[in-house]
Amino acid sequence: MNHEIFQSIFKAYPDALLLVDGNGMIVMANPAAAELLGYELDELVGLPVDALVPDAIRPQHAQYRNAYGRNPHARPMGTNMDLVAKRRDGSQVMVEIALSPLKDLGFPYVVTAIRGIGAYPRVKQALQRARYSDYVARLGRLAVDMRDPQELMQEVPLVATDALQVEYSAVYLLDSSRLEFTLASGVGLVADEPLHARIPSTPDRMPGYVLANNAPLLVQDGRTETRFVVLPAYLAAGLVSGLAVPLSDRGRTVGVLVVRSKQVARFGEDETRFLESIGNLLASTLQRSQTEEALRHAQRLESVGQLTGGIAHDFNNLLTVIQGNLQVLQELPAITADPHAQQLLGSALRAGKRSAELTSKLLAFSRRQVLQPGHVDVVAQLYSMADMLRRTLDQRIQIKLDVDEACPPCLADPGQLEAALLNLAINARDAMPDGGTLTIACKACSALPSDVQVELAGAEGQASSQPFVQISLTDTGTGMSDEVKERAFEPFFTTKEAGRGTGLGLSTVYGFARQSRGAVALDSTIGVGTTLTLYIPVPPPDDEPELAQAAFTHIVPTGLRVMLVEDDPEVRAIVQRFLETLGCQVNPFASAEEAVSAFPANDEVQLLLTDIALGPGMRGMELAKIAQARWPALAIILMSGFSSELLDANRDAPEHWELLQKPYGRDELANAIAKVTSASHH
Repeated sequence: MNHEIFQSIFKAYPDALLLVDGNGMIVMANPAAAELLGYELDELVGLPVDALVPDAIRPQHAQYRNAYGRNPHARPMGTNMDLVAKRRDGSQVMVEIALSPLKDLGFPYVVTAIRGIGAYPRVKQALQRARYSDYVARLGRLAVDMRDPQELMQEVPLVATDALQVEYSAVYLLDSSRLEFTLASGVGLVADEPLHARIPSTPDRMPGYVLANNAPLLVQDGRTETRFVVLPAYLAAGLVSGLAVPLSDRGRTVGVLVVRSKQVARFGEDETRFLESIGNLLASTLQRSQTEEALRHAQRLESVGQLTGGIAHDFNNLLTVIQGNLQVLQELPAITADPHAQQLLGSALRAGKRSAELTSKLLAFSRRQVLQPGHVDVVAQLYSMADMLRRTLDQRIQIKLDVDEACPPCLADPGQLEAALLNLAINARDAMPDGGTLTIACKACSALPSDVQVELAGAEGQASSQPFVQISLTDTGTGMSDEVKERAFEPFFTTKEAGRGTGLGLSTVYGFARQSRGAVALDSTIGVGTTLTLYIPVPPPDDEPELAQAAFTHIVPTGLRVMLVEDDPEVRAIVQRFLETLGCQVNPFASAEEAVSAFPANDEVQLLLTDIALGPGMRGMELAKIAQARWPALAIILMSGFSSELLDANRDAPEHWELLQKPYGRDELANAIAKVTSASHH
C-alpha cells in the first residue's frame, strides 16, 4: 500500500523528480521531468544524469557529484547558484535543483527535484520588456548606420516578427495623394496581398482604419471582427489576431505598421508600446530622407542627432516604464526571497541601463551649445566610448584601447570632446570598408611636437608651455595622399562620394581643438592607415574643480502633497508608485488642463512634478508658471525624454526649478525632490 502511495505522489508531483543511484544513473523519473527535459519517460530511466548537464560545465558537475557522494546532505532550492539543464534536443533551460539523499534505505539513492524558473510570470514579463527595449536599441543603431531608409524599411518587419515571435509583419506607406497605401515590405505575406500591392486608404480596411483613427489598433480575433473587413486569406493562413500602429513623425502619419499572429489575443500593451517605438523610428527615418538636397548634405553628426532626437522621447518613456517596473518588481517579497529571480531582474535592469546609455550617447551628437569647459576624466570617457563603438560600429572592426591609467584630466567641454572623438571614429570606420583595427590611446604629454608648437605659436602669438593630454585614434584603413593631407582640415573638403560626407567633420574637430586652446595633428600613409591626435590642455594647478555636490542627504518630506502631470499612462503609473513609496500624497493628472481645473480643490499643493511635452495641449513650462503664480512657495520639477527640451528649459526656467531627464529611477527622483523642496524652504 505504502509503495502505491509513494508511486502516486512521485507521478503527481508538479516539479520534475529524478531518483538517481550512486553511479549517477537515473532509476526513476516522473512525467513532469519528462516534460521539462523533453524526453519520453522510459528514455530517462537508465540515462546517466550527466546527459542532462550542458557540455561546457560537465567536468565541474562531475567534481561536484563526487564531492556530494562523499558527503550527501539535503540541499533546498534557492541556494543562489546559476543552474542550467540540457534538454533532449540540446536546448537549455534555467532551473533550480533540490537534492535529498535517501539515507534510511541503506543504499546511495538521491531524489533530485528540478524546477524550471523561466515560467515565473512576473519574471517573464520583466524579461520580455527588457528584451523589447533591447530590440529598439538595436534598431536605433541600425538606423544610425543605414544611409538608405529603404534598408531600414526592409529590416523593421524582420525585427518585429523576431522580437514578438509572430508569423507576419508588414509596412504600408501612404502615397502622396494619401488615397492609397503601398505594401512596401513584409514578412509572411499572403498571396492576396503581395509585396507592392496597392490598397485603398479607406477605413473599411485595417490600414485605413488605423489612419482614420490615428491610434494603435488591437484585433483579438479577426474571425469576429466587425470594424473593418479582414481579408479571407489572412484567416485561411490562420492569422487570427493583429496589432497595427500609425507611422507618425512630428504629427504627420506616413504609413501603418502591422503584425499578425496565429494565436488569439496575442498582443497587449507591452507589444503596442514596442511596435509604436520601432514605427516612430521608421517614420522619422523616412521623413528625414525626403528633405531637400541641401539638408541631405548637412553635417552627418547633425543628421544623426535629428534622427535620434526624434525617437528619444518615446524611447526614454519606454525605458522609464521598463526600468521603473523592474525596480518595483525587485522589491516584492516573493521576488526578494528568490535569488534566481533577483539575478534575472538584475540582468534586465542592466540591459535597460545600457539602452539608456546608448540613447544618451547618440544624443551627444546633436547638442549644440556654447563650450562649457570642465575637468574631464579622459580615461573613463575613452572606456565608455570604446564600449559604445563596439556595439555600434561594423563588427569587422576591432577596437583596441591603449590608455595610461595615470593620465591626468583635461580641460574641455565633455559633450563636445565626445562628439569630436565620435566624429574621428566614424571617419576611421569609413576608411576601413572591409574591416580593420581602430586603436584609441591617451597619455600625458609635457611637450608638444615641434610642428604643432609652431602652429599654436602662429595662432596664439607664443607657444604654450603648459602640459597637455594627447588622445589619438589610429586606423588601419586606406590612408591619405600628401595632397589630401594638405587640405584635410578645410571646411567642405571631402574625398567621399556624393551624399556620404560634407567635409565638415575634420574641420569641426579642428575648430573644437583650437577653441579648447589645444591642437590637432594628422599622420597618414597610403595603404597603411591614419592617426589623428588631439592635444587638449591639462587644467592649471590652481584650477581646482568644484567639488561635485555630495549625494543629496536631505530626505523627502513625509506626506509631501504632489501634483503629478504626465500624459503617458504607464509612465504616470510608475512615477505615482515611486512617489507613494517615498511617502508622498499624489494627485495624478493626464494633462495640464486637468491639473489647472483641479487647482481650486487643491489649496495645499507643495510640489508640481510635470512632463514638459504634454500631448497637443498646454505644455509643462506654462503649467508650472501658472502654478507658481498661484502658490509662490511651490517646488517645481520638470521632466522630459527630449534632451533639447531640457536644454531649452535650462535656459528659460528659474534657477530654483529642478530638471529631470528620463529615464530615471526612484533614487534620482528622490534626490530631485529633496533638492527642490530643500531649496523652497530656504
